[in-house]
Amino acid sequence: MSDIGWDIGGVHLKAARAEDGRVVDAVQIAAPLRAGLEPLIKAFGQAKVRMGPARRHLVTMTAELADTFASRAEGVERIAALAAHELKDAPIWLYTGRADFVPIAQAGAHITDIASANWHASAALVARRREQALFIDMGSTTTDIVPVAGGKVIARGYTDAERLVAGELVYTGLVRGFVMATASGVPFDGVWTTLVNENFANMADVHRILGNLPEGADQMGTADGREKTVPASCARLARMIGRDAADADTARWEKVAAWLAEAQLRAIVDGAMQVVSSSRVSRNTPIGGAGIGAGVVAEVARRLGGKFIAFETLLDVVPQAREAASQCAPAAALALLASSIPMPLVQRVAIN
Repeated sequence: MSDIGWDIGGVHLKAARAEDGRVVDAVQIAAPLRAGLEPLIKAFGQAKVRMGPARRHLVTMTAELADTFASRAEGVERIAALAAHELKDAPIWLYTGRADFVPIAQAGAHITDIASANWHASAALVARRREQALFIDMGSTTTDIVPVAGGKVIARGYTDAERLVAGELVYTGLVRGFVMATASGVPFDGVWTTLVNENFANMADVHRILGNLPEGADQMGTADGREKTVPASCARLARMIGRDAADADTARWEKVAAWLAEAQLRAIVDGAMQVVSSSRVSRNTPIGGAGIGAGVVAEVARRLGGKFIAFETLLDVVPQAREAASQCAPAAALALLASSIPMPLVQRVAIN
């Protein structure tokens, strides 16, 4: 039987299956929660068919931040209840970061530790594989920057609020990042032009135009509901400076996209340097990179002078699941960290 890790996010459900300490499959399914829990229930149905039966389920989440819930506490409790219903075929454990794993029935007693702890799971696995590293996971919406030293996670922050202040959570992602939140203006035709403060385009458009958007990474709808093509992305980007795509050729829109990608990269580099400045890791420490934005993380490593280590190379993972395991890093980490739960305890919980 297998251990299955689940990372329940506000817009995606991620799952990874490990057998005897080896990741054999991982999947990401769109499940935007802004309109309610139905997309998540549907995504669970799809993922369970693919993942198959489990010996135990390991769950982490960030979805408690969704607008569906009035508070993070409500979000944790409702998501835990939904997971308990959807994954009732095997014992379920919630990852609590600093407190390790707890049975799902104890969710209400560990709200703060459970909320948005997925970053800690990935970093904890990196800490088992590397004595010192800077772990950076760039997803669709945010980027986590976590220092590891002495084989331990040494992050200054734990909650989202603490991590934002510490530079360990940067609100920029490869797909869902808002263009107008990435920069206030861009150079165009030799002058600076202010960006329109509207969600006419997102960072998926920027990276699509530049040709560095991984296949299958953009699972959300576009800002205007139109197609996901380079010409359509150029049209959306043009709107950000009050223009139409026909006002310039593709090469000029590529320059605008390149500027925005650079601005996003600098925000991550700034966060990484802030983290390094206050921790025991060196500026050129090895950087473990994960997520759909691992390519961006590789460039961060180059600029900081550290060796880039792809997250999947730290795992025992079948070749066909390597990329997916990186893109679903917290879920893959949970499936492997499950070995720390004593089996006799698992069996008692299963009986009860």
